[in-house]
Amino acid sequence: MLQFAKNLIRYHELIGVMAWKQIVVRYKQSYLGLAWAILKPLTLMLVFTLLNSFVSITHGSIPYPVLTFTALMPWIFFQESISDGVISIVANAQLIRKIYFPREVFPLTAVLTKLVEFGINALILGALMLYFGVAPAPTIVWVPVLLAYTVLVALAIVLMGAAMNVFYRDVGTMLPILLQLLMYASPVIYPLALVEKKLLVDRVAGPWSDLLFYIYRSNPMAGIIDSFQRTILYGKAPDINALWPGMLVVALLLPASYAVFKRAELYFADIV
Repeated sequence: MLQFAKNLIRYHELIGVMAWKQIVVRYKQSYLGLAWAILKPLTLMLVFTLLNSFVSITHGSIPYPVLTFTALMPWIFFQESISDGVISIVANAQLIRKIYFPREVFPLTAVLTKLVEFGINALILGALMLYFGVAPAPTIVWVPVLLAYTVLVALAIVLMGAAMNVFYRDVGTMLPILLQLLMYASPVIYPLALVEKKLLVDRVAGPWSDLLFYIYRSNPMAGIIDSFQRTILYGKAPDINALWPGMLVVALLLPASYAVFKRAELYFADIV
C-alpha cells in the first residue's frame, strides 16, 4: 500500500489528465450529456418514493425523497466506480500494450472520475432539501471524510475486480447483477434503523438475528449510507457501531486486493 501511495503522488498529473479525458468522452458524445448524471438518481428516487407509497417504509420525520436521495448519493458513486473500474484494464488494452506505467492508474482514475457526478448529485440534494424545507445539519462537515472512506471501499473491490476481469471476462458480465443485489442488501430504500429494529428488537430471524445483523453491517456501504444520512439530515456524528464491521472488512480487503492486482499486473499486456 505504501507503493500505491507513492505512485499516486508520482503520477498525479497523469491521473488528472486521464480523469478529465474520461469525463469529456463519457458525456461529449451523448445528446443529454451531464443530464444522464442527474436523471439516474432522480429516476431511482421517484421509483423508490412510489414504492414507499404502497408499502409505507418507516422513515421518521425526514421526507422520504430527501432520505432516499441522501442514500443514493454514496451508493451511485460506489456503483458507478465499481462498474467502470472493473473494466478499466480491458478498456485500455491498446494503451497497456504500448507504454508502461503503474496499471493501478486506470482503476484509480475510473473511481476518481465519479467525484464529478457525486458533486452534481450533492447539488440536487441541496435543491431537494430546500424544496422540502430540510436544513443541512452542522455535522455535514463529516461528508468529505465519509466520501474519502467510500473511495477506499470502491478501490478495495475495483483493484481485485479489474485484475480478475482480465483473466475471466465473466466478472464484468456478472457485475451488474451482483451490484443490484448488493443495493437491496444496503440501506438505500430503507434506513439502517429499520433493519436494526427488525433484527435486534423484533427478532424476526429468531436466534439468528444478532448474527444476521452483524453480517449486514459487514457490508461497508451499510455504515456509509447511514452515516451520510445521520450527518447531513439528523445532525449526528457517524455511528461507529455501524461503521466498524465494514471498516474491518476494508482494512483486510484493500491490501489483499492491491497485492492481487500487482501480481496480476505482470501478465496484463500479454492477455488483454
